[in-house]
Amino acid sequence: MAKVIKKKKLRLLPFFIFILVIAIIVFTVLILLDTKVKNIIITGNDIISDEEIINRAGLTNYPSYYKTSTRIMEDKIEENPLVKSVDIKRDFYHIFNIELEEYEILYKREDNGKYVLESKEEITLENNIPYMIPRLINEIPTDKINSFIKYYKRIDRNIREKISEIKYDPNEFDKDRFLLYMDDGNSVYLTITKFERLNYYNDVLPQLDGRKGYLYLDSGNHFQIMQ
Repeated sequence: MAKVIKKKKLRLLPFFIFILVIAIIVFTVLILLDTKVKNIIITGNDIISDEEIINRAGLTNYPSYYKTSTRIMEDKIEENPLVKSVDIKRDFYHIFNIELEEYEILYKREDNGKYVLESKEEITLENNIPYMIPRLINEIPTDKINSFIKYYKRIDRNIREKISEIKYDPNEFDKDRFLLYMDDGNSVYLTITKFERLNYYNDVLPQLDGRKGYLYLDSGNHFQIMQ
């Protein structure tokens, strides 16, 4: 008797389902990767404009949310000398949160028009500054710059905003002496290590009874009325 050979039927349906599932997964991943940034939230910038930050980060045209590297964006933003630190976080609904900290501008050099940052770097700036900046009207010796910035930063900003001009003004007794011209018409003599005394300037003013003169905080604490 002849042997009957049964033909095996190919199970094509499970194979097609598998291919379909893979195709759906790949399509979904591609769609997600191409999802664009929906919103950009920037905080902590007083001087650098939002537009400049967005441009440096490469977010001008709202690129892919998932393909965009936060580390690369941070590196690009940090190329601005005003940036002290930057931290970029991803948020729900395809949002980037950019938290910025800027170096403070301490004063403007009158000789070259450049602004000096707390990092000691000098920059040219066209943006508006939201706080008052005094002018340095002469040159501070190189060997005294570090000490000057160290102690000058200890003056509260609200007091520093009352300073209109800074002059390095040494005499034979004190090579670290400075003369600060205040915007109210008074002048203050200070030695570098005593800059913090200026934080009490507002407390001294009522004692002057509206008189204008020189306040000596470099050696002693006395006031000389202008002649």
